[in-house]
Amino acid sequence: MASKTRSKKATRPRKRPATRRRPERRQPESLRLRQISPSITCNDLDRSIAWYRDVLGFTVGERWEQDGRLMGVQMKAGVCDLMLNQDDFAKGRDRKKGEAIRLWLATVQDIDALAVRAKAFGIKLDYEPHMLEWGDRAFALSDPDGIKLTIIEA
Repeated sequence: MASKTRSKKATRPRKRPATRRRPERRQPESLRLRQISPSITCNDLDRSIAWYRDVLGFTVGERWEQDGRLMGVQMKAGVCDLMLNQDDFAKGRDRKKGEAIRLWLATVQDIDALAVRAKAFGIKLDYEPHMLEWGDRAFALSDPDGIKLTIIEA
């Protein structure tokens, strides 16, 4: 009976990358972020969670409760977070939300398919997927509290 031997792959020492000197940063140094996580105050937190989860495809991350009542959640999409919080209505129940803000959500996914998904939930798009004047494709919609969202193919 012949014995089987395994050949070992020759290992070569790794080459270290040439040390590159980074250019000096301007002073004072500008802010450099790795992520930004907007927080939205919602009239109906459960409704907003369902909307971001079902319509756009976010997943629920952390949940924050106070006295057994859900007060906020972290919604996750890739490496991005969006915080949703229940309005305590201290500033009134008729307070308008979402004015003077638009969230741009960049994705490599097919935005036409994302738009179809949203419309399957009965969502009326603010505008259909189309080519923007600078060459990117995008569509827009609004969440249950009137927050304006643009989904753009990046």
